[in-house]
Amino acid sequence: MTDGDLTYPERGGTRRSPLPPGYRPLREAVRLGHGRAVFAAAGDAVAGFRMHRAAGTRVRADAPRAAPGAAVDVSVGLGPLRVTGPCRVVWTVDTADRAGFGYGSRPGHPVCGEEAFVVVHRPDGSVWLVVTAFSRPARPLARLAGPLLPLFQRAYVRHLGRTLRRLVRRADDHH
Repeated sequence: MTDGDLTYPERGGTRRSPLPPGYRPLREAVRLGHGRAVFAAAGDAVAGFRMHRAAGTRVRADAPRAAPGAAVDVSVGLGPLRVTGPCRVVWTVDTADRAGFGYGSRPGHPVCGEEAFVVVHRPDGSVWLVVTAFSRPARPLARLAGPLLPLFQRAYVRHLGRTLRRLVRRADDHH
């Protein structure tokens, strides 16, 4: 895997607890629905970047699905306010109750750190999108955003959750 271009040393840090020190932590969970069909549909939408694209995020990836080592450029915003973040997938998970991936920042990303998107099927049958991240500003614009950055991140996660819930609604209707 080519991960020598990551801009932080704590590769895979979103898989561990506690998150690495020296960064802003983020842990958000959004309920998606209930049952195996919802879990399968949500896991597929996350791993294939469909959740991000349906939420209005531009995604350019050198693989059709998240895979360790895959380069992924994500961009949000419009016109001159569009911000692009080069990332690399550092880990994936695909088990009976967890599906998703984590990617880390590469040079040119406005923040330095890692973000993970994992769909979890809990023992009670509920299905959740869990987003875990640690980051700190890496570019002047991100430093200028300062305290607004975590607010934007949390709002973006809630938007992703609503988008994914909409994408898997049909699977939940069959529960």
